Amino acid sequence: MKISQSNIGIMYIGLCIFLWSLLGIFVKFAQSNLDHYQYMFYSSAFSFLSLLVLSIINKNLKEIFTYSKKILLFLFALGFLDFTFYLLLYFGYHHANSLEVLVIQYTWPIFIVILSLIILKEEFTKRKLFAVILGFIGVSLVITKGNISSFSFESIDVLLIVMLSAFCFALFSVLSKKVKIDAINAVMIYFFAATIYSFISMQTFSSFVFPTSKDWISILVNGIFINGISYVFWIKGLQIFDASKVAPFTFIIPILSAFFLILVFDEPILMIYFIGLAFVIFAGLINSIRTRKDL
Repeated sequence: MKISQSNIGIMYIGLCIFLWSLLGIFVKFAQSNLDHYQYMFYSSAFSFLSLLVLSIINKNLKEIFTYSKKILLFLFALGFLDFTFYLLLYFGYHHANSLEVLVIQYTWPIFIVILSLIILKEEFTKRKLFAVILGFIGVSLVITKGNISSFSFESIDVLLIVMLSAFCFALFSVLSKKVKIDAINAVMIYFFAATIYSFISMQTFSSFVFPTSKDWISILVNGIFINGISYVFWIKGLQIFDASKVAPFTFIIPILSAFFLILVFDEPILMIYFIGLAFVIFAGLINSIRTRKDL
């Protein structure tokens, strides 16, 4: 039985969403002695190594030597955008309320829709806009537990930096659709570049520290799976679907993260989680169902 490209794309995006939703668990598990500069360096390095192994297994490594300087510079530029996303995001979590940062962080799917219209010239529809709005409402309900009044937004300068990080990841995702080379090689080069950038930032703003045994668990899982292999699924999914069509489904990531935290750490279950999930699912359905006008 032959699997359609659409179903393959759904599988890629689904796996990526699942892996990214595990990040909260490992962050909470990690009692790290590393600062965010050091953690970024080790995580990026292992993401690069995991993709290097995949490239060798798939026998695609030799292709890298055929890439033009223009392609390599473009890939290094995308690696810088990804590095900047994490650098600014970690800065936000260090200096502002984590719930506020999480809300601002998930403006990146909204930026994807906007940038895909400008850069990729994708068709603008009211359904795309409505789906993104519904998804954002769903996320906001979950992470605020329905109590919007608890938000003060006192650290507006920090939150603007977090919004810039969201913009960087959205720009990275949209521009990645222009990459026509092997996805594994592309992501491997992204993380190779990010390893270089994070090493420079670590040496400039922090210092080299060898991780403890507890640190290694979080570094390996995050580096190999959550950040490494998941990016291959993300890029492959974007090569099949419109970026703006994929964006609303990413709102399910923090919803899944909340459920995983409930299961693993026995946190209280609130009805608002299910209401938020309903908003997210409805947003995805609105954006994926084709009407006669789309055919």
